[in-house]
Amino acid sequence: MTYTSTVQAITIAKTGGPEVLEKTEILFPTVEPEHLVIKVDYFGINFIDTAYRRGIYPPDKFPFVMGVEASGTIIRLPTDPAILDDPDYQKRGYKQGSRVAVDTPGSHAEFISVTWKTVYPVPENIPARIAAASLIQGLTTISFMEESYNVKKGDIVLIHTIAGGVGLLMCQFAKYRGAIVIGTTSTKEKAELAKSNGADHVIIYKEEDTTARVLEITNGEGVHAIFDGVGKDTFEADFRMIRRKGTLVSMGGASGPVPPFPPLKLSEKNVTVVRPRMSNYVYTPSESLYYGNALFGLLSNNTLRPLIHKEYPFTTEGAREAHMDLMDGKTVGKLLIKVSD
Repeated sequence: MTYTSTVQAITIAKTGGPEVLEKTEILFPTVEPEHLVIKVDYFGINFIDTAYRRGIYPPDKFPFVMGVEASGTIIRLPTDPAILDDPDYQKRGYKQGSRVAVDTPGSHAEFISVTWKTVYPVPENIPARIAAASLIQGLTTISFMEESYNVKKGDIVLIHTIAGGVGLLMCQFAKYRGAIVIGTTSTKEKAELAKSNGADHVIIYKEEDTTARVLEITNGEGVHAIFDGVGKDTFEADFRMIRRKGTLVSMGGASGPVPPFPPLKLSEKNVTVVRPRMSNYVYTPSESLYYGNALFGLLSNNTLRPLIHKEYPFTTEGAREAHMDLMDGKTVGKLLIKVSD
């Protein structure tokens, strides 16, 4: 198969603010024998993209192709016989022309060439935009709520920033598991959104004392688990809201990184603190297959319902606007860039 010599991509030539984002022309990606080649339909925008852009995760070279999440169509299968004969590869059922979602760095380009282990088959009943909107946040939701803390029927869980993309999916999944969900958010509108997605109690942290409300709701016992993507601003209060033998899942630092703390702090209530990374839960082929099947099964039966905040155009201006909107904290749900029809 022959390919065009160049492709369009969202890149940066240096780290910095949204203004460093550019739609540029780059060489067609190198196609390795073990790779799938994918024509991309949608990019998913994530907070980790802003971290790469700002240099928190330093790019290994420039120009640096942005993005870690995309959906599209397979246009070329691997040619390496060892890959084609691999039982784990065969379980995926990849076919030329079938839809897939991708979790890999450098995915915000018209065409990408990637190892099959980071490519998730998408059922025919799942649109490409839903696949791009749900892959990373959906895999994070399910793996964190099964492995970081296994949410069970009757548990009381606290989800910070519940009206965000991950927060809404976590709310839906926790309710599916039979838990009682408490969420925090910044506005009445976002609180109503969280309640419409199943939240039992929503605390508007700008107007209420979050700790006092959580202890009131739980009769002073605290919650079984906290899922905290805020970080620095909420971490200390989390220890007052967690119950004895509870689990605190520190899953991000939107307000800044969690400060160092002495391990002895955990002994007051025998608290477990986990700082997971989703990629370590989908590390092996069997793990990624399990979680991919779980995610798309829950999307197919409407248990998980990703909310798409906005689709942006595949332009320099569109990429910059998406990053600015995400950082401003005014969005609810997922941000996408539409690449092709």
